[in-house]
Amino acid sequence: MKSTRLCKPNLVQTCRMAGYNQGMRAARIVVSIALLTMLLFGEKRFNPPPAAHAGTYALHETHSDEKVTIAIEPCDTQQTAGVFKVNYKGYGLYPVRLIISNDGDGTLMLDNMKIEYITARRDKLDPATDDDIYRRLVKPSKVEKGDPGIKLPFPVGKKKQPISSETIDEYHSAQFLKVPVTPHATNSGYLFFDVMDEAPAPGAHLEISGIKVGTKELFYFDIPLEKPANPEPTSK
Repeated sequence: MKSTRLCKPNLVQTCRMAGYNQGMRAARIVVSIALLTMLLFGEKRFNPPPAAHAGTYALHETHSDEKVTIAIEPCDTQQTAGVFKVNYKGYGLYPVRLIISNDGDGTLMLDNMKIEYITARRDKLDPATDDDIYRRLVKPSKVEKGDPGIKLPFPVGKKKQPISSETIDEYHSAQFLKVPVTPHATNSGYLFFDVMDEAPAPGAHLEISGIKVGTKELFYFDIPLEKPANPEPTSK
């Protein structure tokens, strides 16, 4: 009867196997951390639906000779305002989505772009800055409303952030960026206007100027905030 001889792995093979197993474990840990990070922070990032060509929106203006279309989409319905976690309207802020489509062969430069919300009473409002939005969202706490002369005899620790980091991240991520619009591309983002609880009345409109292609400045855009009775969106 023949006996079977078991071959023991040598020391080099053993070390190689140990190193391989350790490497696999480390790789799994790195992948797990990356996935967890994506899950944790991916949910916090503002993620609106992709913008279509500006000509497909009801409120738009097209300059055929300049091959540029700009559209606005007021966030005044459950669908349009539902992309946000914060009810900005409840704080007197009016979000408007701005969509710029460049159908030309030159790049649109937005460095000097000026945007004005002109109310029905002819008041002119600039888009709110990060600081403006922050001040609107922050509400004084009961402690801050108390007697300023009263001082506690012991430290109370660091004050808690008045609004969550997720809220700050949302309006930071949502705002329109004045980055160049490359040929045959569409850029979009949100503008926030401090309307102080005053809803847009008939006659309100958005005026956009200062867009350039090279050294040439485009003619200004003037888009009413009133939705047409029978909108006829155009396609690209």
